[in-house]
This record gives sequence, structure tokens and C-alpha cells, in this order.
Amino acid sequence: MNHLLSLGVIGATLVAGSANAEVRDIRIGVDVPYEPMEFRTPEGELTGFDIDLGNALCAEIGIQCEWVVQGWDGIIPGLQARKYDAIMSSMTINEQRREQVLFSDPYITPPSAWFAPSDVEIGTPSDETLEGLTLGVQRGTLQDNYVTDMYGDVADVNRYATADDMVLDMDSGRLDAAFLDFPIGKSTLLESGAGDYKVVGEKITEPKEYFGEGFGIAFRQRDKELAAAFNEALATLKSDGTYDEIHATYFGAE
Repeated sequence: MNHLLSLGVIGATLVAGSANAEVRDIRIGVDVPYEPMEFRTPEGELTGFDIDLGNALCAEIGIQCEWVVQGWDGIIPGLQARKYDAIMSSMTINEQRREQVLFSDPYITPPSAWFAPSDVEIGTPSDETLEGLTLGVQRGTLQDNYVTDMYGDVADVNRYATADDMVLDMDSGRLDAAFLDFPIGKSTLLESGAGDYKVVGEKITEPKEYFGEGFGIAFRQRDKELAAAFNEALATLKSDGTYDEIHATYFGAE
């Protein structure tokens, strides 16, 4: 028997840890596809690191996750419009977003990287080596901000709604290079079998102005109790080995 309580009551209940209280399911916004973080199986089911970890966090708290698919461009407005109660979609924690949302503790900190076809000769990315090239990024991401600011004056920057759309243009030769979260580029390009790709230069994690502090779960600013409950659950999953098992499923053993 589930009573639909207000979100504020949910947060208070979770922190209090009352065994007798009943709470409603939590709706979590997610942008799909972004393999291996969030994508659909051939049968149409949502899966990925974020999905599995999010379900495990909800199980630890004692609630159910309902996943709501939302395009990246509207994912924060959707949270503010109460279409869902949280965002767990590979969202980098940074100061600009902190002005709009409340973040959980970081749950993973992936680097970004440049990817290019193996037969494209690009040296260490710089104004000189990228000049005149066509570069791909996902619209509205930190990678978009970084490439636009650093190389927008010397290269053509193509922006895509999804990483899959970007990969299609890479496969068809319409992009010289793409800049992505490394796990996403590894999964969608290096391991896809659709083409022959390589990493160009070193993995990038600086400056923090762009690359932030890792991925966090985003909540509305007022939902501090709900964020605290997820932080407590995350700490538990890291201490009991559950986090490492999920991580190994998608990224291999450390």
C-alpha cells in the first residue's frame, strides 16, 4: 500500500528512517542514449551505469525509481517544472549548475577526451592542430562549452542533440573529431565496431571551470532532505561493495 505524500514529506521521512512510514516512488529524469551511462537494450528497456546505480540507490533507501526520459536541452527546466524529482543523467557538478539545482555528492568522475578516425592525422589538440577542422559535441554539455570557448574561433563546431547523432556523423565522415566524456566515447566509438577510431591526446579533467567535480544527482534547491538520503545511500553502496560491482559491469575492474 503506497500513500502519495508530498516530496517534502518524502525527504523528511527518508532522513528520519521511520520503518512505519510509507513513501511514494521517486521520478528521475534521464537523457537517452548516452551509452554506457544510460541507454536502451534491444528489447527497449532502460539500462546503463546511471540506471543500475540509481535503482540500487532507491532500493537502499526503500523506494522505487520511475525513470522519465527527457532531452538534455530541457532536463533542468523539467526538474524545475516538477516533471520528475531528480536528475541522474551524467550531469557534471559545476558552479553554473549549482545556481539552478542542488547536487548530491559526486558518484563518478570521468575524464573527457578527443576521438577521431584512426586515419585522421591530428596532433595534440591545440589551435594549430584543430584549425579548419569540423568538431562534434553534444549541445549544452560541458564539452560544448569547452570546445566553443577554446576552439570556436579556429574550427567549425557541430552540436548534436544526442551522442548517437554525433556518432552517425563520425561514421559517415562528416566530422574530423569529437569531444566526449571518455566512457561514452569508448563505448560508442572505440568499442562500437562501426568504424576504426582512436583517442587523440591525453584525457582531460582541467580546468575545473569546465570539467567540474564529477557527476552528481541533481535535485530542486529546496529538497535537501532528499539529497541527504541519496548521499547516505551512496556511501552505503560504496562501503558494502555494491557500487564496485555496478562500476565493473560497465567499466571493467579497476
